[in-house]
Amino acid sequence: MAGMPRQSGTLALAMRNIAVIGLGLIGGSAALALRAAWPDATIIAFDRDESQLDLALRAGAIDLAATNFTAIEGMELVLVSVPVAQTAAILGGLVPYLGTNAVLTDVGSTKQSVIAAARAQLGAKVAQFVPGHPIAGREHAGFAAAASELFEGKNVVLTPLEENAAADVDKVRSLWQACGANVLEMSAEEHDAVFAAVSHLPHLLAFALVDELTQRPNAKTLFSFAASGFRDFTRIASSSPEMWRDIALHNRDSLVREFDRYLQHAHALRDAVAAGDAARIESLMSHAREARDQWLAGQLDFFNDREPRHDARSPPQVARSAADVAPAIVGPEDPTHGQ
Repeated sequence: MAGMPRQSGTLALAMRNIAVIGLGLIGGSAALALRAAWPDATIIAFDRDESQLDLALRAGAIDLAATNFTAIEGMELVLVSVPVAQTAAILGGLVPYLGTNAVLTDVGSTKQSVIAAARAQLGAKVAQFVPGHPIAGREHAGFAAAASELFEGKNVVLTPLEENAAADVDKVRSLWQACGANVLEMSAEEHDAVFAAVSHLPHLLAFALVDELTQRPNAKTLFSFAASGFRDFTRIASSSPEMWRDIALHNRDSLVREFDRYLQHAHALRDAVAAGDAARIESLMSHAREARDQWLAGQLDFFNDREPRHDARSPPQVARSAADVAPAIVGPEDPTHGQ
């Protein structure tokens, strides 16, 4: 692992012409935030669902609802906000209309697969593509869930390419800072490992638990007694299945590694329960509670260079995992991340 992400520089360069491709939660919130920050900018948008465009027009978030990609000609910055599986096709469609001075960026929750798609679709124009990922969201989708304050105080991770000009990275940084976000930089490889651990795995666990319980003959009884604990644990299972299917498949190598780590730890806890090992169970729970409390309080030094905690009856934990840098990136109120 490369360690802690690098805080990106600070600037506030207003842009005049912006295109948003995809007006769901993230794209819609970005349009609303940019309208508030840069009221004189021209913001156009494209979405396959005309109802999302209508909502954005009525909200004053955009100036023009585009029906095809020719509208991006002359745009200074193009924000692609679609599920990761759609990114390749969108980038390919944008290529003929992307001006030489335009900067292209995305919001995808996986970066290595998106970068591979960008290289394949954009060719020499890949130098104009600055990969990004806003660490913000809600469990509900669509422009109706969008909010101008969604990114305030949240982190956005950029994973710049070697080909990117510094000025183009600055433009993307400026866009997210205008939305109120903090901008960090890290490699695409580290990004995908970190978010497999602290975002992608938790979402899949929530989906799996709800689905497993619904398969039982007494599912109605189980759900009739489910209360706040179940609601809190499974809240993110209300997220978009299409989006999270794509994320799982596009980050599957990192995600499978995190599944294996988790299952190893879960089996150790299961064995402790089966053995009636009260001390071992309490030790794990106490450590987890302390770690979460420190994270919520922003006490990130708690996670620095910690020795793995294990004993002869449980498998050793890897000392430096993707999650070691995650507390600095993912805030405690970020229920779901990007697209």
